[in-house]
Amino acid sequence: MINTNTTVIAEGGIKMRTENNIGLNLNNRWSVTCVDSDGEVKWAEKKDNLITTEGLNHILDTSFHAGTAVTTWYIGLKGSGTAAAADTLASHSSWTEAAGYAGTRKEWTEGASSAGSMTNSSSVDFTINATATVAGAFLASATSGTTGTLYGIVDFTAARSVLSGDTLQITVTVTAS
Repeated sequence: MINTNTTVIAEGGIKMRTENNIGLNLNNRWSVTCVDSDGEVKWAEKKDNLITTEGLNHILDTSFHAGTAVTTWYIGLKGSGTAAAADTLASHSSWTEAAGYAGTRKEWTEGASSAGSMTNSSSVDFTINATATVAGAFLASATSGTTGTLYGIVDFTAARSVLSGDTLQITVTVTAS
């Protein structure tokens, strides 16, 4: 947030003071729906996420310091624990990555930005193949492993149980204002 104080002198000798707040806000909205093997919705949640310090640094570096842009982002599932701003893919001791789904992290197929926002037009689906607990999700630059950029993490309101045959359908909307 850039704060500037400006003094304006109007005709007649009246002093007016104005304050201009110019800033950038980033908001990431996660929409997660769990559907069982019969296609019935078991639970759904919409929640904003924490953008990590590493994620913020990545935005600044790629926008203003000729940093390398990430061309493909991936969604992973978070197990137990609580997210923190200092978390990275290599170091997130307060939470674990959830297992129990087919394949690796799933590609976030975001569309081009429009009106200060971007999202994936169709959900990113995780096919659950084991009983597990999912407590959140995250957006990272690597399909697996601990190297790369951890952009943001969402903690669900409560940890949720998933069963083999369930599907988690995830949409992430990134908005800048």
